[in-house]
Amino acid sequence: MTHRLALIVAAVLMVAGLVFASVHLVTQPAEHDGGPTPMEATVVPTSGALTAPPPVLPTTGPDTDTPAMPESILANEFAALEQNIASTVGLAVQPINNPSEAIQFGSWQQGPAWSTIKVPLAIAAIRDSTSPTVTDAARAAITLSDNAAAEQLWSDLGEPSAAAQKVQQVLTEAGDPSVVQSERIRPGFTAFGQTLWPLKAQAEFLAHAACDRRDEPVLALMGDIASDQSWGLGEQPAARFKGGWGPDEAGSYLVRQFGLLTTTDGGALAVAVAAQPHSGVFQDGVRDLTQVTRWIGDRLPKLPSGRCDGG
Repeated sequence: MTHRLALIVAAVLMVAGLVFASVHLVTQPAEHDGGPTPMEATVVPTSGALTAPPPVLPTTGPDTDTPAMPESILANEFAALEQNIASTVGLAVQPINNPSEAIQFGSWQQGPAWSTIKVPLAIAAIRDSTSPTVTDAARAAITLSDNAAAEQLWSDLGEPSAAAQKVQQVLTEAGDPSVVQSERIRPGFTAFGQTLWPLKAQAEFLAHAACDRRDEPVLALMGDIASDQSWGLGEQPAARFKGGWGPDEAGSYLVRQFGLLTTTDGGALAVAVAAQPHSGVFQDGVRDLTQVTRWIGDRLPKLPSGRCDGG
C-alpha cells in the first residue's frame, strides 16, 4: 500500500511539474533580435498602418494670431536641449510658401538620405507614369518603407543615371540643389539611399511639395505610415512624415525624419530632423530624435508657419 501511495504521489508531482514548465514557457517573453533593422531592409509593421486621414493643408487665409518666437530665443533653447542629448542632432524648419522664415539649429547638417529619399522617388515615379495614380509599389515604399518596392520604382524610371535625373528633377523644381546618387556606392544598400541630403534642403523641398497638387498623393501616403515607424514626428497630431536610418561604414547609425506639421491656428510647416547617437546604437538615435520632435511639438504654436496660395 505504501509503495502504491508513493507511485501516486510521484505521478502527481510529475504532472504538476509539467504544468509548471508549460506555464513558465508561455509567460516568458519571446526571444528576439535586439539589433535594429536598417531602413534599407524591408520593414514590416507590427500592428498595421495608421488609418487616420491626413489633413488638408491650409490655403491662403487670415494671418496667424500667435506671433512666432524670436529665432534667438529658439536657438538658445535648442542649444540647451542639444547639451543634454547624447547625440549629434540637427533641425531645419521652413514654413510652407514662406522660405524667408526658414530656421536651422544644431550641429548635424547633412548626411545620407536613407529612406527619406523615397518621397521624391515616389513623386518622380507617379509623374513619370502614363497613369499618374498611386501604385502598390509607391504605397509600400512610403507607408512600409519597403525597399523592394522602392527598387521597383527606381527601375521603372529607367537606367540608374536616368532614374537619378528624374528624381533630381523633382528636387530641382522645389529649389533643392541636392544631387541624387545614381551608383551603388555601398554594397547591400540602394544607390538613391546614399544621396547626401542636407536638412535645410530637405525642409525646403517638402515646404514646396506641400503646395504642389501633383505631390498630394504621396503626401497622403505620408499620413499613413506603419505604426512601428511612428516615433519622432509620428507622435505629433496629424503629421505627414517619412523616416530613414542606416549605419555608416563603422556600423554607427544615423536616424532622420522629415514631415509636415500643422498648427492650431491653421498654418503648416516643414520639419527635417536628424540624430546621430554617440553610442552608434539605432534605438538611442530613435530616443534622441523623438526628444527633439517633442521639443518641436511643445513650441509648435511659436514656430513660423505658412499657407498655400489659392483656395
